[in-house]
Amino acid sequence: MAAVTRGSFSVLRRLLLSQQCRRRCFCVETFRRDRMGQSLLSRCDRNLQMFRGLHTSIMSQGPIVPFKLSDIGEGIMEVTVKEWYVKEGDKVSQFDSICEVQSDKASVTITSRYDGVITKLYYEAGATALVGKPLVDIETESSSELIQEEDVVETPAMVREEHTHQDIKGHKALASPAVRHLAIENNIKLSEVIGTGKDGRILKEDILNFLAKQTGAILPPTPAPGPAAPAAPSRPASTPPVKPPPATPKPVFTGKDVTEPLKGFHKAMVKTMTAALQIPHFGYCDEIDLTRLVALRSELKSVTESRGVRLSYMPFFIKAASLSLLHFPILNALVDEGCQNITYKAAHNIGLAMDTSQGLLVPNVKNVQLLSVFEIAQELNRLQTLGASGQLGTSDLSGGTFTLSNIGSIGGTYAKPVILPPEVAIGALGKIQVLPRFDAGGQVVPAHIMKVSWSADHRIIDGATMCRFSNTWREYLENPASMVLDLK
Repeated sequence: MAAVTRGSFSVLRRLLLSQQCRRRCFCVETFRRDRMGQSLLSRCDRNLQMFRGLHTSIMSQGPIVPFKLSDIGEGIMEVTVKEWYVKEGDKVSQFDSICEVQSDKASVTITSRYDGVITKLYYEAGATALVGKPLVDIETESSSELIQEEDVVETPAMVREEHTHQDIKGHKALASPAVRHLAIENNIKLSEVIGTGKDGRILKEDILNFLAKQTGAILPPTPAPGPAAPAAPSRPASTPPVKPPPATPKPVFTGKDVTEPLKGFHKAMVKTMTAALQIPHFGYCDEIDLTRLVALRSELKSVTESRGVRLSYMPFFIKAASLSLLHFPILNALVDEGCQNITYKAAHNIGLAMDTSQGLLVPNVKNVQLLSVFEIAQELNRLQTLGASGQLGTSDLSGGTFTLSNIGSIGGTYAKPVILPPEVAIGALGKIQVLPRFDAGGQVVPAHIMKVSWSADHRIIDGATMCRFSNTWREYLENPASMVLDLK
């Protein structure tokens, strides 16, 4: 009986082994050979897994995407590549700096919108890059979300990034995944951020500017190359500090004539001033007694410096101009090229002509009618720092409605300022001088006197309007306490 059982078990075992080996495509006769077959199959499986891993690695390489320069507005069709921050073979991530370019309006930085590797640079430093043409080729990572829209340069508060829809309080908010991630990292609700991009899209700069307002920090519009200085805890680590002003080169006499093409800001000035001189200018000059304002600034200077803000006279000049424009809104207007239509601007975006190493720039302080003197001083500090380092962006240089030129900071008393189209008026401020004047009792006293020269578009501004505006502006400055009555 035991023999029968052992025989039956042996037959059953052979049958099972036969079926198992048949399934594995091995023809075995004994249990020992089956063990050898399993060892061989194990090695085959490992080789197959290695092949699959190699295949996956090869297939994980993403497509090569041309990074194009598209229209950045203001009629700009070409830019000069000032400096490359990457080279072929470098790995980049979203928002990493690619290069710095110089347009007719501003010096801006182009940042990557892809994660990948730079495979080709299309231009050398100093070459002219054309709108719509590739700047670099980027081999994107397979996990990166490809964007089919054209790439653009990054400027402050004007970055044309790709967007996705997200419901916020019943309406569609436009923001890229990277921007939303940046907001989450800094605990910022997108519903509280005002988007300045196309169709109200929320941009990276909107998040950074919102964060700066919360913390009181002053952020540069574009990143700078090189190691970043220690930053405040609330400031994103990816935002480097402002570049230091370039050292003034010593003049070198070569004895040779040099001819070079006009480009950058100089080329823009040719276009702007040629159009400006087609405007019939009306000039008006006056003098302002700033004795009381000088005393007031002396009292407030230490207070603002304790808050980290340098207080000059310009915030008072700008605020007084805004209060005066409320009485004469036609001076805060824009006209079209043919002077057929006039647009009265609600916002007082007052520009300040600024002499920089790159040429004449006119950044403007936005919505002065809503700002205090201290807030204007903060914004002027930011613009002056960026102007000295050549980092003013397009948003800082566009949108102006009225301009003041502080020529007196360099020297001189009177000037003949040229209107910046499509604006209709501009003022030039002379240097402040201590001169003898008669007081109310007929006594000669020292007075702080400043000359002012106005130019207005005589096609729509008459002399009486310019004169009355100047008188109102002068009254605010000669009696600075009167500004308190009209401040909001």
